[in-house]
Amino acid sequence: MTSVLLIYPFFKPRHDRSVFRFPPLGISYVAAGLRAAGHEVTLLDCTFLDRDDAVRKASAVGAEVVGVYCMVTMLNDSLWFARQLRKQSRLLVAGGPLPTCDPLSFLAQFDVVVRGEAEQTMQDLLRAFQEGADLEGVAGIAYRRGTGGKPEVAFTVERSFAKDLDLIPFPARDLLPNQEYIQQTGKRYGYSITTVMSSRGCPYRCEFCSNVVFGGSHRERSPGNVVDELEEALALGYERISFADDVFTMNRDRVLRICEEIGRRGLRFRWECLGRVDSLDAPTAIRMKQAGCTRIYFGIESANEQVLKQMNKRITSQQARVAVEIAHQAGLEVGAFFILCYPGDTDDTVLETLRFATSLPLDYVGLSMPYPLPGTALLERVKDRMNRDWRPDRNLITDQALIFDADFSRPKIWFGILKGHAQFRILKRLGKLAPLFLAPFEKLTDAVFRIMR
Repeated sequence: MTSVLLIYPFFKPRHDRSVFRFPPLGISYVAAGLRAAGHEVTLLDCTFLDRDDAVRKASAVGAEVVGVYCMVTMLNDSLWFARQLRKQSRLLVAGGPLPTCDPLSFLAQFDVVVRGEAEQTMQDLLRAFQEGADLEGVAGIAYRRGTGGKPEVAFTVERSFAKDLDLIPFPARDLLPNQEYIQQTGKRYGYSITTVMSSRGCPYRCEFCSNVVFGGSHRERSPGNVVDELEEALALGYERISFADDVFTMNRDRVLRICEEIGRRGLRFRWECLGRVDSLDAPTAIRMKQAGCTRIYFGIESANEQVLKQMNKRITSQQARVAVEIAHQAGLEVGAFFILCYPGDTDDTVLETLRFATSLPLDYVGLSMPYPLPGTALLERVKDRMNRDWRPDRNLITDQALIFDADFSRPKIWFGILKGHAQFRILKRLGKLAPLFLAPFEKLTDAVFRIMR
């Protein structure tokens, strides 16, 4: 048995505006797998801690092996933890989206980087660690081999994705600060909410999307297995569930069977999910509503067909309109995400997207500027135009920094985002009176947007 500390190094910003703050599933899955394999596991979720308390708690564990999760916004804190725990830990491991696509950035501070899906890789890594075996036999890692000022970096063979997701233990939710999440979400939304992932991966290849951990795979859990976990999560005191699937509605038949299983067990709770506009029909939306679904989010991104093709979205604006209308008519709240001033956009196409967004019966709209994440085709396309390193200062993405030389200035992009939010608020707050105010507002702000550079 090995003592293991797993760290989720997210420190909640003082002015956190995100509506998507949930307990970390990925590292909880790893914890569950290691515990099932007989290891002593501690999970440190830093969401409700300050840095001093976090490093004090981490040091007090005294674990032989420390694993740190990392995505782009957590880079600095992940490396900071490695420096703080270097002397007392025998093995430092980094994992998550960013280490998967850029392992070399971590191997100066960490001993091993887990690439891709981590449950089985971490178990194999700890077995090799216990036995003192060479790590070259552990698939799916990069590691430092040798000693000295410039140790050699070795990459092992890629690990195949887990085929049967039903065999993977449910996330170790008991190791998370559930009461803090319940209190936080209850205070913010009026109800407590957590996440469940019923499938992994997305087979689509949107240019801006980083899906390095699950690649282009799409694997599904059985409806019974999914609802078993729903019951486990609800038993902890959560009132609602947000499905964390990239596309929950991918397989209509499975969605209907999950809804049927929820009803068969007599579960009464509300839930929400992400969907694609080309994967929802009216009967499915109605059945989802009957099974407790209250909200669905779509990534629409643009109203212009040429920009959608550039993004490789493989949808049309007409499909988007139909899907939003279907969901709305079924009684679901509908949210949609749009990216403004994407490479290939013009003044006309940006304004087209904003008009389109405000023409839909939406309850939530998310507007953002393009961000070329590591591991995306977008980064490859604009890498010669990067004006700063993608490695972030704290809150870079939540502050929506423009990190490449776009065809639009940062002030103009921000004006477009604020204009879109203002138009949406006019519609939501003024109701039937909105057209009286919206038309002159649009005309004025359209003109301002066009003259900005």
